[in-house]
Amino acid sequence: MAETSPSFTVTMNDGKSTQPEQPVPEPASKQLTWTDGKQTIKYTATAEMLPLHTDDGTLIGHMFALSYVSDAADKSDRPVTFCWNGGPGGSSAMVNIGGLGPRRVPINTIKQLPCPTKPEDNPYSLLPTTDLVYLDAMGTGYSKVAEGYDPKKVWGVDGDADAFMRGIAQWLTTHERWNTPLYLYGESYGTMRNSVLMRVLGERGIALTGVIEQSTILDYAPTLSGNDLYYMGMLPVYAATANYFGKAGAGVDQFEWFDRAWRFVDEKYGRALIASDSITPEEEHELAVEMSELIGLPAEFIEGKHLRIELDIFRKTIMADEGLFTGRYDTRFTEPAYMDVQGDNEFFAGEDPSGDAIMTPDQSAWMKLVQETGFKGSPINLLLSMKVNEEWNWTHQAPGTMGSPVCPNTAYDMGTALRRNPFCRVLFFGGIHDAATPFWNVKHSISKMFLPESITSRIEYKVHENGHMAYEDLPTLEKMAPELAAFYEKRHEA
Repeated sequence: MAETSPSFTVTMNDGKSTQPEQPVPEPASKQLTWTDGKQTIKYTATAEMLPLHTDDGTLIGHMFALSYVSDAADKSDRPVTFCWNGGPGGSSAMVNIGGLGPRRVPINTIKQLPCPTKPEDNPYSLLPTTDLVYLDAMGTGYSKVAEGYDPKKVWGVDGDADAFMRGIAQWLTTHERWNTPLYLYGESYGTMRNSVLMRVLGERGIALTGVIEQSTILDYAPTLSGNDLYYMGMLPVYAATANYFGKAGAGVDQFEWFDRAWRFVDEKYGRALIASDSITPEEEHELAVEMSELIGLPAEFIEGKHLRIELDIFRKTIMADEGLFTGRYDTRFTEPAYMDVQGDNEFFAGEDPSGDAIMTPDQSAWMKLVQETGFKGSPINLLLSMKVNEEWNWTHQAPGTMGSPVCPNTAYDMGTALRRNPFCRVLFFGGIHDAATPFWNVKHSISKMFLPESITSRIEYKVHENGHMAYEDLPTLEKMAPELAAFYEKRHEA
């Protein structure tokens, strides 16, 4: 049975489709109980395929959703939070089984786990605060693009946001949860998706109460080779990493050392990079010495690079005396360094000890979790689809701009959405050991929007000792849980 919501068509998920490419798995549900030892919540886990249609009724495909909904009768003020990872090309498994869902793989900071692992009731879950809906991007996890529909229409910045808008609307219709407090939780590329969704949902009449951005990237320009913003964002991460391994700032608190490097970027380093060869050799030497003290590399080495240190160079150099290289997602992780014959830079750049330690335990535990609901999906379910990642369309039509730049900056989508909906709150989480999405660049992206105080007062920043996957770091997760609970409570404030 078809139902209509503002400006687009949705279809009740009864397992039928007018254009099936293959049998669509039936929805599956299981009633479960969660406890943290202090309180107990009965909830229903539902795995289902949500049909997505264009405005003219063409089938786009089916988006996989795994939801955890409290069995409490009164849901009038209970929020619903839609969650996803990034990539692009990532499914939503890790942000679920990794730390925010009702059950969690017991990964603890930088300690690797053997497989198989046994998920445990998660005392830091968001379930006491909000119902949770995990959506897989089209072409990832169990989500499938319909036969005959061009996947490139949904494998891109704007098409992806459009698909998620329709998935959210479909879930709200199927589960009769319209007019409830709505939140988004995104990680990594999922934060860019959030930014566009904030605007797109608003334009379709779906108002958000809050958005949580974890390990954020809003502007991809700093990732371009030679961009000074890249080096500026990385330097505080380098300093935190050097401090962690005892290469710099001995005896100084890690956050104090991170802040010291941040001030150096703001007060000296950024200006020197912009000046480039206009600074004198003496000035460059003085800056190299100061950088050396902060990030633990020799001043002559830094000076030879004209103060610009690439991440892969830092990862291979900072622990070279111990025969190790460090992680990208979390720079505290290490693995034995490759021999020169294995040292092809492109191969090395794809190797990440922090990813190796986390993805395999999460993958097997996730598959078991979905299986327990009774859902009959494909046996192949990758946490990250490289096909989607490699074919991603990076052009983006930002609000108020002409053309579609290839390097997207979605900060302006967020700024536009916040001006239109000044009651929406945003919470940014960052980690001092995250070299994938440096926190300095996030603050810089927001500051360039020159938002009024009435809006910035509703934006919060939290930085912890974690890497990219904050929820995989137990000390950080212990801090995040009460911070998240407090963020949700603020919806009751004016």
